[in-house]
Parts: sequence; structure tokens; C-alpha cells
Amino acid sequence: MTNEEILETNDSELIMLYREDDENAKNILYLKYKFIIDILIRKYSAWLNNLKIDYQEIYSESTVGFSDALKNYQDDKEASLPTFITLCVERRITGVIRKYSREKYKGLQETYSLDFFYDESQNRLMDIISDESINDPLKNIIDDEGCEELIAKIKSCLTVKENDVFVLMIRGFNYLEIAKILNNTSKQVDNTMQRIKSKIKKILNEKVN
Repeated sequence: MTNEEILETNDSELIMLYREDDENAKNILYLKYKFIIDILIRKYSAWLNNLKIDYQEIYSESTVGFSDALKNYQDDKEASLPTFITLCVERRITGVIRKYSREKYKGLQETYSLDFFYDESQNRLMDIISDESINDPLKNIIDDEGCEELIAKIKSCLTVKENDVFVLMIRGFNYLEIAKILNNTSKQVDNTMQRIKSKIKKILNEKVN
């Protein structure tokens, strides 16, 4: 099967076959999305190196997360399959990091925080979805803003495709990585990001008015 044929294979059908123990479907899904593991290991490489975590251990945990995603994914979930795989694999990787250093990396909790630094490049949620405008309403959020409530409200106004991009944005992925994960062009992702930012600013403007 060529790379093009792999990418065009219907995920729903492959998931159904995978759950019937079809080894070919399992192999196709792995070939189709194994790059996500590589992206995530690169994303956390600084932490993994600093904590001297063995590559084989982290890769093994990543494949467990990959399998969990295939077992638990449902078509009616908010996220697409590649996004769901990303979240499941990342959860396993951060779990290993927490195991090695719970005190040093207290920030690696599975929460959404406007001030949390999501990656080694020091990207905050506020920085990711904000811009340099002096009137940026994101800068007016009060300290005790209920972040979970805000995230839920944002998600409720996004399309399925926008939600996929948003989930990856707030996990610290850049637009090139998001484009690769979602099999979109970087231009498509950039346009989607701009729509998301506009919707978020509208929500925040409604809050302060």
C-alpha cells in the first residue's frame, strides 16, 4: 500500500476492523499515525534528556497510549482520531515524566491554565491565542477566571475542525505540527487559528461588557 493510499484509508472502517483483531488494519493505523509519537517525543525531548529517561521506555509508553487511543476512540467524540491519538500518547509521556520528577515538574498536570507553560519554548495559553494588540481582551481576564469554564465555552462555539486545532494549540503544538497531525496545509491551519482567536476574543469581550 502506498503512502497516499494509507492516508486516504477511512479511519472509521479501520477502527472497526482493528477491534475485530484485524492485524492489517492495526498495521495501517500505525503506519498512518506513528509520526505523532515522533512529534511528541521531540516536543518533550528537553525534559526527557534532563531526567535521563530511556528512549525505549518512553517509546514503549507512547505505543501503549497509541493502542489506548485506538481502543477507546469513538466517532462521536469531539476530537478526530489523530487528535485523540495525540492526547492519549501525550498523557502517557507526561505520566512518565511525572513519575521521574513530580516535584521538579509540578506544572505537568493535565489542566488548562492561561499561565501554564505548555512546552520548552515557553508558550502560554494566553500567548498562543493572543496577539500584540494593545486592546487584546485576553489581557483583561481577571486572575480568578474559571479556566475550565472558559475552555468549555470556547469549545462550544467551535466547529469540529476548529476544535481539533484548538485542542492542539493549547497543548503547545505549533501550526506546522498541527498541520502534519491533522493532514492539513499550514495555510489551512493558520486560517483556522485566526478564526479561533476571533471567536475567543468575542467571548471575552462579551464577558467584560
